[in-house]
Amino acid sequence: MTAADSATTTADAPARRGRPGYDRDGILAVAVQLFNEQGYDATSVSDLARRLGLAKSALYHHFSSKEELLSVALEAALGGLEAVLDDPRASAGAASDRLRFVLTGATDVLVAQLPSVTLLLRVRGNGPVEQAALERRRVFDHRVTDLVAAAQAEGDVRDDVDAAVAARLLFGMINSVVEWYRPGGGVDGGRLGADIVRIALDGLRTS
Repeated sequence: MTAADSATTTADAPARRGRPGYDRDGILAVAVQLFNEQGYDATSVSDLARRLGLAKSALYHHFSSKEELLSVALEAALGGLEAVLDDPRASAGAASDRLRFVLTGATDVLVAQLPSVTLLLRVRGNGPVEQAALERRRVFDHRVTDLVAAAQAEGDVRDDVDAAVAARLLFGMINSVVEWYRPGGGVDGGRLGADIVRIALDGLRTS
């Protein structure tokens, strides 16, 4: 048996799922980190296998392709954001309260899924997986814009700023968190959403 055959046999054995310490979630976490470090397009399966210390066959035991890794990572970010908008608290009550909930919830998702959201924000549409992610982001942005417009119509948010512009600026503030927030640092991630919303909405309130 050759070394390659041995690696394949070991990777495919049900009792050992790849290298000890790397299950599916562990492989995904390392992949997202590497994609963020050097770019998704610039990262090869060989790069990932080398970082993990795995044979490619062991990697393919968990994920069928690099594209599947990207898809699963982006789903963690997009699914979390969409869940905030689909929450009943985002559709019942005063629009300004709903907007506050969505902005806080989106920030919480960013903190909880920081690597995946960072990857999402770097997607440029190179390939079907990225294009689908961008389309979901556009739908999300439109729904937030509609929420801002509803708050303007109710008189709780100033209407001398275009709703789409206001939504972009609000999420520009939230998305900037990926550039400086680090878990375990001096900023409390648990209150970050409330702090951002307080600063953002105070500037948009009519009174």
